[in-house]
Order: sequence, then structure tokens, then C-alpha cells
Amino acid sequence: MLDTFDILILIGRPASGKSEILDYLLHLDPQVRMERYHLRAPDVLDDFPLLWAWFEEDLILSRDLGRPRLHTDAEGYFLYPYLWQLLIRRLDLAYIKRRRDDPEYHRHTSTLFEFARGSEHGGYAAALPHFSTDVLTRAGIVYVNVSFAESLRKNRRRFNPDRPDSILEHSLPDEKMERLYGQDDWAALTAGDPDFVRIGAQRVPYAVFENEDDVTTNTPDRLADRLETVLTDLYGRMQTREPLT
Repeated sequence: MLDTFDILILIGRPASGKSEILDYLLHLDPQVRMERYHLRAPDVLDDFPLLWAWFEEDLILSRDLGRPRLHTDAEGYFLYPYLWQLLIRRLDLAYIKRRRDDPEYHRHTSTLFEFARGSEHGGYAAALPHFSTDVLTRAGIVYVNVSFAESLRKNRRRFNPDRPDSILEHSLPDEKMERLYGQDDWAALTAGDPDFVRIGAQRVPYAVFENEDDVTTNTPDRLADRLETVLTDLYGRMQTREPLT
């Protein structure tokens, strides 16, 4: 029987509350984190720093070196759609190397993957299969559910022009939000099964963190209680999962 999660995959629209959930978990007392949320020390693997590094590299190449951009066009859109899947492979590789370097990794650590995908670049149906079997057989998924209107509102509010590379303060222009994240395929992906989502040969348990009422902003008690409920439900599903036949 599991005592804690090995891996959580935290997904949802930009500014849905994912980063605030992670920030809350990172600052908890370890015993509280384990007892209430079934998590060991969190190791966060987020694709935003990788994505932002590509933006910075392209700016240096085009502005300072007079060379072609490698990843994005002048408006900041990917040159090649498959780069979205490369980001998942990079996260997966980082996880593999952690376990390679520390055979006892999951005795003290829970891995928390974070990313957002809109239907415009394949959605979660395209992204999740790029995790390795080693990840998917250990993982549970938490989807943070907000409408696009709420995602757009919070994306505008969190913008800090002095810290565009910040996990908690980065933002996108409205037109990019609409194009990249206006449509979301999570409901279609999970239709028909309220507990498990099929990803390749795996049945991966999931739970939904409803956040249209924004409990992740300045209401730590409400965040704590709702997160405990969601992760307790997911923890139970993790222990009953069975592989596809």
C-alpha cells in the first residue's frame, strides 16, 4: 500500500492556481505535508523555466549575435509544433536522471510535474503520452479547473514587467492566451471515466481541483482544506489502480 505519492502531474490553464498550490506545498512543515497531503519533500519539475530559456536564447541570437532564432519567431510563437512535446521529454529526462543519481530518491522525495497545454498545440492528449512508462505507472494527475475567462483574469493580474521570468509573476498577452489556451481538451480526454484517464497502455488516476472561486489567492485555509480533499481522493484511487489488459 502506498504511504505517499511518488509523482503528481499538476496541469491546468495558465494562472489557474498550479504555481500557488506548489508554493503552498513547498513551504509546509514536512510532517503536515505527509500527513495531510501524502507527499514527501517536493521536487518540482516545471516546463516554464525551459521555455523561458528558449525565449532568452532566441533574443540573444537575433538581437546580439545577428543569428537565426532557434525556437521561436519574432512574436514568441514556436517555430515547430513538436517543441511542445520536447518540453515534456525534457521534464521526463530530468526525472530519469534524478533517479539514476539517487537510487533512494523516492524514499524521501515526491516529484511534482507542472505544465499547461491548450488544444492549439495538441492539448493534454498530445502531451501526456510523452512521459515514460516509469513516470505514468507511478503518477497521479491533478487538473486545476478554471474557465478561460478566469485564467485570463488571473493572467492579467499577476503580470510583473520587472520579473517576466518569475514562476509566480509571468504572464502572456491576451492574444497569445486566446490562441494558445482558449481551448482545453481535458474534459474530452476524461469523458466517460471520473477516476482514470487512459494514456497509452496506462490507466492513470486523476482528480480535479475546482478553482473558479480562486481559493489559491490569499485564502490559505480554504486552499489547504480543498487540496487535502482532492489529494486524499486521488491517494485512494492510486491504491486501486490496475494496468490495462
